[in-house]
Amino acid sequence: MDFFTLAIIVSIAIYVLKKQEQRRRTQLLAEYLGRYQIEKLMGGLVEGYLRALGESDLQRRTQVWALLESTEKSLAEQFQRFADDFSKVDAEQVRVSTLPLALPYVDRIYPRGTFDMREMVKIHARGLAAPQVFAAQDDDERRKRAFALTAEIFLMQHSCHWFCKSLTVASVRLLARHQTAYEQVLASVSSATRDAYLRLIGRA
Repeated sequence: MDFFTLAIIVSIAIYVLKKQEQRRRTQLLAEYLGRYQIEKLMGGLVEGYLRALGESDLQRRTQVWALLESTEKSLAEQFQRFADDFSKVDAEQVRVSTLPLALPYVDRIYPRGTFDMREMVKIHARGLAAPQVFAAQDDDERRKRAFALTAEIFLMQHSCHWFCKSLTVASVRLLARHQTAYEQVLASVSSATRDAYLRLIGRA
């Protein structure tokens, strides 16, 4: 067997194993997220924040903030329950490689270059619970909190895509879906989220 043929066989094997691993991760995450309305709540919040931020009348903007209060609380509560559930998953199933590209079973070959997705979910649960927008005392602070909570939502989505696919794919999806770079989102979340996040992925 010549080198070229061997290279093709190895490439195909890596591709198949990678797809199997990604499918397993996607199904695992979907199994737990499917018990909640987290995606729907996040979509409603982001849409509501955009509506409020685009409203020129202060009174009407305040009304929109008030309408979103229950959604914020529901999201924080449901995501905390999800984090509690997901923390029970076996550790071997939730290691995530910090390499830019996905390689099959690299989390088992090089565990030092990985992080625990259960811990990542806990970080996001704290981040989503912190900046309750309507509780702010004035409109400027509400705007700042809405911006920060939107960034928390985007970073959480990025982490889920990272878990299922890879860091590179997650960053590309973030940019394509929200026209926002990964670095920009990371800079926009709370300092508590950012510090804990960077420590977990080994960049602190």
